[in-house]
Amino acid sequence: MTPWLGRSGFGEAPTIAIVRAFRRISAGVRMGQGYPRPMVRAVLFDVDFTLALPGPELGAEGYRKLGERHGLSLDSARYDVARQAAIASLQHHPELEHDDEVWVAFTERIVRGMGGDAAGAYECAVEIVAFWEQHDKFTLYDDVPRVLEELRGHGLKLGLISNGSRDLDGFVRHHALDVDCAVGSRAFGRTKPHPDIFRRALTLLEVEAEETAMVGDSYEDDIEGARALGIQAFLLDRDGRYPDEPGRLETLLALPAALGLPGY
Repeated sequence: MTPWLGRSGFGEAPTIAIVRAFRRISAGVRMGQGYPRPMVRAVLFDVDFTLALPGPELGAEGYRKLGERHGLSLDSARYDVARQAAIASLQHHPELEHDDEVWVAFTERIVRGMGGDAAGAYECAVEIVAFWEQHDKFTLYDDVPRVLEELRGHGLKLGLISNGSRDLDGFVRHHALDVDCAVGSRAFGRTKPHPDIFRRALTLLEVEAEETAMVGDSYEDDIEGARALGIQAFLLDRDGRYPDEPGRLETLLALPAALGLPGY
């Protein structure tokens, strides 16, 4: 029998390597994973309502004013309810192919839900959708620059995945975002939660799914889409709509700690 091994096979005093391995496995079990995840090497972000806040032109008053130009009398007080109803009834392309008309139809539902159920609703929606393609109609949330800088400081790769019709590369340049890739559904051809749009970002970043985290505000598109591939996902719930959701963040400032980065 080898001198340092006892009858158990581990000896009277386990080696430092065995102790550390046991601690890593125990930590993984405590986190509810059953095993330790590899260290995260990359973080993917959704854009709208995650990193970027739409300006007033794309809110309740903006809709109301644009409605007037199309002969519609829209009630701004009905915007939130109309938007949530439109989200609930959003019909993706059956193959999750990017289709500009999907977003026009989504916006038209909001217009009609605000009282614009008349001729001119479609044309109003087309004009509103065009605003979503204008980079200067958006501002970054206050927590975004600090968190992106913090993640960079830990050597993480960063990427964007966004559904919509905007030129995402142009958006990155306009807002001076320090990211390694930007995958927009119009350019790529598929929309979240299709697995291929996530895989494209992973390929560009040269990382595996289990080495990656995804942050977004849409449970179906961002969270379910990412988790289906084995990507760790965090729901950014700025408005407190999902208090019981596992992996929920109220602010991006909580992300470094959620990722288990050193110092948090």
